[in-house]
Amino acid sequence: MLKELDLYSKISLITVIVGGILWGLAGLTGFYLTDLFGGFLGRILYIAVGVAAGWLCYQIYLEKMPPTTSTKL
Repeated sequence: MLKELDLYSKISLITVIVGGILWGLAGLTGFYLTDLFGGFLGRILYIAVGVAAGWLCYQIYLEKMPPTTSTKL
């Protein structure tokens, strides 16, 4: 599966995995690693994880949906 992904999808997948691990760590221990980076940079990291997740959802949508054929009258 990973061999079939383009560069953006690979980066997105890694970002989502790391973000999921960090959120799991925050949920289990209450330790937010993004607090070490400061408020603004921490927000940027959360936004990057969200955008990466959205990109992966879009890629899954494109893969699962059958191509439509348009008929012109």
